Amino acid sequence: MADALARTAARRGGMGARLIWYPITTSTNDRAMEEAVSGAAHGTLVVAECQSAGRGRLGRVWQSPSGAGLYLSVVVHLPAAVAPLLTLAAGVAVADGLRVSTGLEVQLKWPNDIWVDGRKLGGILAEAAAIQAERAVVVTGIGVNLAPSALPPDVAGRATSIEEELGRAVDRSLVLAEVLVACEERTRQLAEGGAPAMLADWRTLAASLMGRRVTWDRGGEAVEGQATGIDDTGALVVVTAGGVERIVAGEVRWS
Repeated sequence: MADALARTAARRGGMGARLIWYPITTSTNDRAMEEAVSGAAHGTLVVAECQSAGRGRLGRVWQSPSGAGLYLSVVVHLPAAVAPLLTLAAGVAVADGLRVSTGLEVQLKWPNDIWVDGRKLGGILAEAAAIQAERAVVVTGIGVNLAPSALPPDVAGRATSIEEELGRAVDRSLVLAEVLVACEERTRQLAEGGAPAMLADWRTLAASLMGRRVTWDRGGEAVEGQATGIDDTGALVVVTAGGVERIVAGEVRWS
């Protein structure tokens, strides 16, 4: 890991300049949140070999067996106005990093999933540590399946891994380093007014899923419509029988 990080130091900026590694922890987001509330600098990185209580969006369990996945969280400082777009930016960054380090082309699914041909490869979990009038500190967790052993039997049919897709082993350290490079680039892009360009890249990476039917809950009622894209705030835009709706949170089920 040290060699790959050293080779990419000039491109990573502050991302990963301070690294905290655990052989096992509950969740890298837990540890990164502790660092964030204690005043950790932008780019502080927590990596674990294994998570005993890894979690995804909406409280779901993220299976995190030793050596089978990439489990990391970074502390991100950025303008509060663009903080709501960080999950989307992190997804684009993971796609960038995987393409550079492995050659694998992935797709994105709103709001936080990394996909390959309809199966889940990874996910993003962003949690706010502090939001003030102009600045925000957000812990951004990233989980990517590297090897098939990361997938328990009950999810193996709807998930995949980098090694399964490529048919060969991958250099986990190189994947980590290039994902961090891309996270630095995309975070800087947001901070410097480049949200429109990031959103355009996200839309390109998610194009294969747009036009699909989606269902979500609205006040206890199941609502169905057709996903048409995202707006400039990152909300999913859906056309229903009653008109156009924006989904900003909650679970969306894709058909």
